[in-house]
Amino acid sequence: MFTGIIEQVGRVAHTEEKNGHLTVTIQPAQLWPDLHLGESIAVSGTCLTVTGWDETGFTVDLSHETLAKTAPHWHSGAAVNLERAMTAQARFGGHIVSGHVDGVAEVLRVDAQPGAYTMTLRASAGLARYLVPKGSVTADGVSLTVVDVGGPAGSRADLAPDEFTLWLVPHTLEVTTLHTWVPGTPVNLEADQLAKYVERLLLMRGWAPEATV
Repeated sequence: MFTGIIEQVGRVAHTEEKNGHLTVTIQPAQLWPDLHLGESIAVSGTCLTVTGWDETGFTVDLSHETLAKTAPHWHSGAAVNLERAMTAQARFGGHIVSGHVDGVAEVLRVDAQPGAYTMTLRASAGLARYLVPKGSVTADGVSLTVVDVGGPAGSRADLAPDEFTLWLVPHTLEVTTLHTWVPGTPVNLEADQLAKYVERLLLMRGWAPEATV
């Protein structure tokens, strides 16, 4: 489990296809001295398992499913946001993040505002219904507050039903990869888990398993 508060930025140093999956070597700005084999690290919002490390970086394995469902950040030189799994003693500064990417959004516009930047994104199919004004969303691993959304129950009529906006302050841009966003940038998106659970509960109302003998 993660919080969406980025600890540091790293870079993809090397990739190699092995036995039907992609092994990726990531170099953090500073390698954690207490890294453990098998622990989870969110890499731009994708929960991955540490499979090895040396004095400069660590390795993770990506399946075809992960590659198909996440933004194409997995190439040498790509900057990635890094967060280790939260501990019981950690401050819960963001929101509940599983590291299970729901889909890939696209950056539509980047507008400079006094003291901040407004980012307009288009959610991938099926995710817009989980986005509400002032709700939480994880974008490339960063816990952010949704500002406006379009469509039914939206807050801005000029936005399409699958469009939403984020306001990013300079600090967020400085300590994450989000300063690299330009129109067309693909972004890993994870919706608030609470919204998904509520939807499932509502859809399952009235359903009961068949009696077994």
